[in-house]
Amino acid sequence: MSCKFNLPFSAPPEVAVEQAKSAIESQNGLFEGDTSNGHFEVTVFGNNIKGDYIVQGQNLQLEITDKPFFVPCSMIESFLVKYIQ
Repeated sequence: MSCKFNLPFSAPPEVAVEQAKSAIESQNGLFEGDTSNGHFEVTVFGNNIKGDYIVQGQNLQLEITDKPFFVPCSMIESFLVKYIQ
């Protein structure tokens, strides 16, 4: 099951992407991409979460492509919102 959501940001795209990268890497995750698009993987509470992102204007469009069934999309979204906005 995938999750899709948009995270609006007010900073320049390079800053928003750097914040997302820092959030993922602070959890020993992998973040590859630039101010256009990319991919990330992170382990949270022993569970792998993978996804892709696209920068569209002042929005970071995220699609979580792989996550444990019991981890709700809202939990992933709130984690990222805390670091990006």
